Amino acid sequence: MGCKSAMKTGLLCSQWGVLVVLLSLWLPQSFSQQTTSPPPQQKNKLKFRLAGYPRKHNEGRIEVFYNEEWGTICDDDFSTENAHVLCRHLGFISATGWTHSAKYGKGTGKIWLDNVQCRGSEKSITDCKSQGWGNSDCTHDEDAGVVCKDERLPGFVESNVIEQVEENRVEEMRLRPVVSSAKKRMPITEGIVEVKYKDSWAQICDDGWTPKNSHVICGMFGFPQERKANKNFYKRIKKRAAKAKAKIIGSVNRLFAERQQNIYRLHSVACTGNEVHLAVCPLQFYEANATRACEGGMPAVVSCVPGPQFSLGNGQKKKTKSTFRVRLKGGAKIGEGRVEVLKDNEWGTVCDDRWNLLSASVVCRELGFGSAKEALTGARMGQGMGPVHMNEVQCSGQEKSIWNCPYKNVTSEDCQHVEDASVKCNTPYMGYKNSIRLSGGRSRNEGRMEVMTGVDGNGIEQWGLICGEGWGTKEAMVVCRQLGLGFANQGLQETWYWDGSNVTEMVMSGVKCTGNEMSLSYCQHHGSNINCKKTGTRFAAGVICSETASDLILNAPLVQQTVYIEDRPLHMLYCAAEENCLSSSAAKANWPYGHRRLLRFSSQIHNIGRADFRPKAGRHSWLWHECHGHYHSMDIFTHYDILTLNGSKVAEGHKASFCLEDVECQEGIAKRYECANFGEQGITVGCWDLYRHDIDCQWIDITDIKPGNYIFQVVINPNFEVAESDFTNNAMKCNCKYDGHRIWFHNCHIGDAFSEEAEKRFEQYPGQNNKIS
Repeated sequence: MGCKSAMKTGLLCSQWGVLVVLLSLWLPQSFSQQTTSPPPQQKNKLKFRLAGYPRKHNEGRIEVFYNEEWGTICDDDFSTENAHVLCRHLGFISATGWTHSAKYGKGTGKIWLDNVQCRGSEKSITDCKSQGWGNSDCTHDEDAGVVCKDERLPGFVESNVIEQVEENRVEEMRLRPVVSSAKKRMPITEGIVEVKYKDSWAQICDDGWTPKNSHVICGMFGFPQERKANKNFYKRIKKRAAKAKAKIIGSVNRLFAERQQNIYRLHSVACTGNEVHLAVCPLQFYEANATRACEGGMPAVVSCVPGPQFSLGNGQKKKTKSTFRVRLKGGAKIGEGRVEVLKDNEWGTVCDDRWNLLSASVVCRELGFGSAKEALTGARMGQGMGPVHMNEVQCSGQEKSIWNCPYKNVTSEDCQHVEDASVKCNTPYMGYKNSIRLSGGRSRNEGRMEVMTGVDGNGIEQWGLICGEGWGTKEAMVVCRQLGLGFANQGLQETWYWDGSNVTEMVMSGVKCTGNEMSLSYCQHHGSNINCKKTGTRFAAGVICSETASDLILNAPLVQQTVYIEDRPLHMLYCAAEENCLSSSAAKANWPYGHRRLLRFSSQIHNIGRADFRPKAGRHSWLWHECHGHYHSMDIFTHYDILTLNGSKVAEGHKASFCLEDVECQEGIAKRYECANFGEQGITVGCWDLYRHDIDCQWIDITDIKPGNYIFQVVINPNFEVAESDFTNNAMKCNCKYDGHRIWFHNCHIGDAFSEEAEKRFEQYPGQNNKIS
């Protein structure tokens, strides 16, 4: 697609000579940027830029200007050290990663460097080893890219030189609604397509416009499908405007009328429908002095169909029944996350081999979003657990579901979870950010919560505070998502240290969120009946947001493998009783005689998120337990419950986090947390902690339980004390069958690992497959 198609049609490449631009365009912030390195030894200065799509301003395909020509670098022998040097050329302090196999699209022209080997400290790429300029056996399928840390070198100034080749380009776009009432409704689903041109907006001629063009436009604005627009309506508006113009008399009014005329920028748009951006479709630009532009035509109008979660009138308060066989997990914003698919009633991940924008766009549209902004590889949205269901997915872009695309089944040798694929989808603009703000924080990611209550007679916005009572992590998750600030780090009930605003009135109280809402307005609250015991501004709610978050998950098969019953003498349970690890009836026992029946098992807790899991409390506030001789960094880290078929609790236990540490890690990941010598506690990303079955309180006291069928449940971080990216996978359940002497576990699984149908069968028929011999 892109350049090759344009050359075949003879449109842009042959007539305007701006081919290079279309393959390196995306949203305005991601246009090619360049800077010059210190003068090399050769005759001309080297220049560097980031190109490709889709991408952010600090990542992309790396391109080098050498010998008066732009070219790429091959990914053979590429390394993070190479990326460090190149990112410094681009004005960034360092690199955070690099990409291979033309992740940002294939470049054109020369491949200037191959087998580049830097140490990372070089001042210029010319100081690194390579095959020499222009010596390469690579194709553009192997173009390397870099991801730079979004922090500029001191004194760096971006180049203000705009190359002539970039004069014609598609930058910012919008859908301009014509009917005034449509401007007030969100999202805007229909209007005239306009492109940013200089300091104003220009239209696209609809001559030859096809539904495929509309499909691409709708995908860019976050909508899965297009629909036929009522062109007659817009023609009538055009006629009325022409009649009004004819009646205008006077030079001033004529000048005003001229300003109301359409300015056409593009024509002959010829998308195939699979493109993720209009910029990569073959199209033609009008010349600046063109006369009679779009003669007989009118501005292109597009009408889009919003996804279910963005449909007008959808209050989004009730969870609609999901029939999707694909979902996104681990993303901070709606429309992004690790791709998981449902096969044989069990959710699993997709391997990133050959993962690209076409396949990612099929997933996005299937879920009710637009086309894909990014197709991410290397578990960029965290690693999944359980099976990997798909590999080498190759969608054409036309499929309705990822399950309609060709793919390969996965063996354990093919893919690991470090290769989980993920996506970032285009989503409609809903204007949610405008109704809340943070104030008083040290950075834009933190502050006291303020909500807009309206506008006074002078057009000044009025703001109010939220009562901090009951405010917690789930409410902070919604706020951070609504503001586009990533994940919640903390939800704060007191914000006296951020008291810098003149907003003092409490306007919202009793806020209760599930954590999945797109806006705070969809959470439960007291409405106009404010009920806040502490109304001082110091007790207003606040949040701290973070770009990354941890995600804890229990190894369910290990629980099933290690469960057993122990009758333990009371004289060995004094410390456990002190920590309330026995059922209440133990207090009435004839200590130290007799015993308690304990259900024992091991817990292996993995951190599959993108940030380390750390206790909320610092070491200075950890509690020392004399009997066991250790500190507790979290009073309650896990809950253990045995439930009846109707959900009633018949036995319970809990485990304090006396030692959160890295017991084992994945290959290549170093342990960071160790409890010895009062060390720091936590679980590193890619590592796991292990609570063995033979330590105190790693049990449930089942002395009082009668024989029968039950559900065994473990919940990690049950009070949401530490923020995570996903709380839906914190619970683990097993079918449990107890005959009074022996116990059987089966169907152990993470809470969201099964399909809805399989989960219903699990809850309705626990223990049905067990046979007691």
